[in-house]
Amino acid sequence: MTEWASYTFEEDNADGAELALAGRLIISSVGSLDGELRNIDRPIARVDIAQVEEIDTVGAWLVWRLARDHDAEITGANDKAQRLIETVRSSASTAEIAPPRMPVFERVPEIVGLTVTGWGKGAIQLVGFFGSILVAFWGMVRQPSRFQTKALVRQIELVGVNSLGIIGLMSFLIGIVIAQQGAVQLRQFGAEIYTINLTGRITLRELGVLMTAIMVAGRSGSAFAAQIGTMKLTEEVDAMRTIGVSPIEALVIPRILAAVLMMPLLGFFSAVIGIIGGAFLADVALDIPFFTFLARIQEVVPLHDVWVGLVKAPVFGLIVGLAGCYQGMQVKSNAEEVGLRTTMAVVQAIFMVIVLDAFFAVFFTEVGWD
Repeated sequence: MTEWASYTFEEDNADGAELALAGRLIISSVGSLDGELRNIDRPIARVDIAQVEEIDTVGAWLVWRLARDHDAEITGANDKAQRLIETVRSSASTAEIAPPRMPVFERVPEIVGLTVTGWGKGAIQLVGFFGSILVAFWGMVRQPSRFQTKALVRQIELVGVNSLGIIGLMSFLIGIVIAQQGAVQLRQFGAEIYTINLTGRITLRELGVLMTAIMVAGRSGSAFAAQIGTMKLTEEVDAMRTIGVSPIEALVIPRILAAVLMMPLLGFFSAVIGIIGGAFLADVALDIPFFTFLARIQEVVPLHDVWVGLVKAPVFGLIVGLAGCYQGMQVKSNAEEVGLRTTMAVVQAIFMVIVLDAFFAVFFTEVGWD
């Protein structure tokens, strides 16, 4: 059997030549032939396919296109080839590949409208998702045997214990940066000693928990979305529903609870390491002894600054866990959407964390915790 397709010109008259195709006109063997047929510039009156050994839809389309372009007659087709060619001919369309673009003054409002509408639908779906979590959690409270203890412990390890190293390193370096930059500015007023106040308050009140939330969003929130999204793509979530296991109880609630429970601990750990970083810089560059720096922290940082960070932390953890799990559960079609949803989870979590941090800053100032 001939492995590749070929063509020959058998005769030439006033009406044009007869082009005879031979071999296998299938998708795996017509690649080079297609380019050669497109470059034929002599008139063709007939396309003979009597010597074609095998043909598929791609080969039928190639024959039909050649006959159409040269206004030629197709001869020698067997029943299978005739059916395929007729099918290709009946499905041909003269429509443009892409519709014409609307003017800018119409296109821009349409895009803005679709975006706003998408935000509204997304907000409604998120509220519904949060409601399903509350319903499932209440059911687990009423029937504690349904609680996934092992899954929760595993997520606590992944979200909390395994992230101590990177969060500690980040916080230590941020503490050094805050102390160094603060000292540079305060030196102009002879007030370098107040670097302790600056470092202590900003790490315990704001940057400790905020930077931890951003790090957890990038590390654990993205993992939530990718893991659940992949399970959706491979139909593992549907399989869980089939055997009577709730995906919300088995996948979502353990991850959200782990984020909520670990964020206060990670935030406090981050603030402490940030202060140690500031003390290290002060000891090296500002001639403020390390332990004097730490002892001074207890005097200049009010206790409510610690509580401000601890109050914000669980809310940030809820936002990170909710964004990651929600986006993961929205994966439907292909692997590309897993990456897209993972990116959306991180962006949404960080955005909402910063917005809520601004809200908390205003709120705690109004209640006198400034």
